[in-house]
Amino acid sequence: MKLTILGCYAATPRTITNPTSQVLEIRNRLFLIDCGEGTQVQLRKNKIKFSKINHIFISHLHGDHLYGLIGTISTFSLLGRTTDLHIYGPKGIKELILLQLKLTESWTTYKLFFHELESKESEVIFEDNKVIVKTIPLKHRVYTNGFLFQEKPGDRKLNVEAVQQYNIHTAYFQKIKGGGDVTLDDGTVIKNKELSFDPIPSMSYAFCSDTVYHEDVLPIIKDVDVLYHESTFLESEAALALKTLHSTAKEAATIALKANAKKLILGHYSTRYDGIERFKVEAETVFPNTLLGDDGRSFEF
Repeated sequence: MKLTILGCYAATPRTITNPTSQVLEIRNRLFLIDCGEGTQVQLRKNKIKFSKINHIFISHLHGDHLYGLIGTISTFSLLGRTTDLHIYGPKGIKELILLQLKLTESWTTYKLFFHELESKESEVIFEDNKVIVKTIPLKHRVYTNGFLFQEKPGDRKLNVEAVQQYNIHTAYFQKIKGGGDVTLDDGTVIKNKELSFDPIPSMSYAFCSDTVYHEDVLPIIKDVDVLYHESTFLESEAALALKTLHSTAKEAATIALKANAKKLILGHYSTRYDGIERFKVEAETVFPNTLLGDDGRSFEF
């Protein structure tokens, strides 16, 4: 699982920082999460192929999370894209994008599918044979969702010595990998655990931005491998965080601790601060396994 942070600063873009956008690569799928202004430039800088992005998830309809979307959609067309593109986001995102395409007479060269979200409960919004994506209802000034990406368990690993010992035909290998037992010609049943090893543990990633401190997310993200949680402010501005429905670094760390997350990545920093190291220092007082997100930074898990 690889996460590439394209942008992770709050509000307006600057020459040295970019608003929220990131790419998650999991099981050979690339998911674009949020699409702040400048996203397509950051995709190029980080050498991420546009053609591999077929699903875009928008957390909420605030500009620093979506103003790069229409440009990205248009560029895909200019590059001759023909593959379908799916966009998941709050109700209204379809109207917003189609109006811009209509007024600029810039209809796409590919099919555009909108999956508009309204539910205030967690729901499955994408699923294939390898990955499942669920919403994480958040609490912000407008309707907002985070997203939980989970790998589905892979095949079990064949115990080559064991299958040779029992002289099991290759025709049964796929059944064994799928967890099935094998019955020999003499009627003996060989349990799967004797013929295979556990698969590589599946991984999960939770994206939680933007939101005030909100413990309702805990049952959804319990035991998550990697949690990205917004940390717009430091504790010295806790009152401002509450007023604007954002979180502090300490609050993000508290969510990670209570969720039993393995790792925490901070982001969505207010640009009022001189540097971001203080966010990590504050979070580590509560949750030691904290990493700092930053533009252009990649993490492999």
